[in-house]
Amino acid sequence: MTEVARAAAADPGREGQSGQPVLDKLVALLDLEVIEDNIFRGVSPADRPIRVFGGQVAGQALIAAGRTVPPERQVHSLHAYFIRGGDPSIPIVYEVDRIRDGRSFTTRRVIAIQRGKAIFSLSASFQITEPGMEHSDAMPDVPDPEGLPTYQEQVELGGEKMGAIWKLPRPIDIRYISEPPWLSRENGPREARNQVWMRADGKLSDDPLLHVCVLAYASDMTLLDAPLARHGVHWWTDKVNGASLDHAMWFHRPFRADEWFLYDQESPSASGARGLATGRFFSRDGRLIATVVQEGLLRINR
Repeated sequence: MTEVARAAAADPGREGQSGQPVLDKLVALLDLEVIEDNIFRGVSPADRPIRVFGGQVAGQALIAAGRTVPPERQVHSLHAYFIRGGDPSIPIVYEVDRIRDGRSFTTRRVIAIQRGKAIFSLSASFQITEPGMEHSDAMPDVPDPEGLPTYQEQVELGGEKMGAIWKLPRPIDIRYISEPPWLSRENGPREARNQVWMRADGKLSDDPLLHVCVLAYASDMTLLDAPLARHGVHWWTDKVNGASLDHAMWFHRPFRADEWFLYDQESPSASGARGLATGRFFSRDGRLIATVVQEGLLRINR
């Protein structure tokens, strides 16, 4: 990790909604320290008092994998398991296994370690750019993001029932298209779907790997809201004990994470204290840029 990145991670500032300091903190978290060949070290922000955010460890692991791959090969898929809750007070060591370097594809496996134990594993595949068939789903018809309330405005409507962690500035600008789950819960269960506009809250460099990792980070922020919505409950306000269990993403087309993208999420099933959620990312001009599937632990203490 560079000295600038280390300083940003330690003192990120409190700005949001196009305030660059919060986004700078995220970029700093993704700027891993090189310990040895194939070994990297990352840290967590000081405002994560309970456990490491799943999107953070996924983004850091993908950065570690990408740092061992030629830049002309772009990541097209990842598959990950969250094994143990991470401790945000100590660093995370990422060990990269160079599984394969083929003519077209490169495969990497990453293990995230704390106190000698694996907390997260990731496999990622990278590919050279090749021509081929082209088709994709159409983007849903939704309102433009500029006319929707900001995340902070929606949190304020939640009043005192919203915990302090929900009110922290975020590096991702989020605009809920329908009423957010902490407000819609007052009306009981609804469709198992959640739609938001997102973008990095500021300007990113042109590094394609950074944009992919920011999207991976953002993909874990609202995805499990979809199964919870179906049952009219929400994190914290309903004492939900939950965590990401596994996570898979496929990256279809180039994009910029600091431009608006639509995150269309739904839940086809929930059972056994687990909820399954799928998500599609669309660029502002309607291109399908990525697909995500996640299963999460969802224990509700009523």
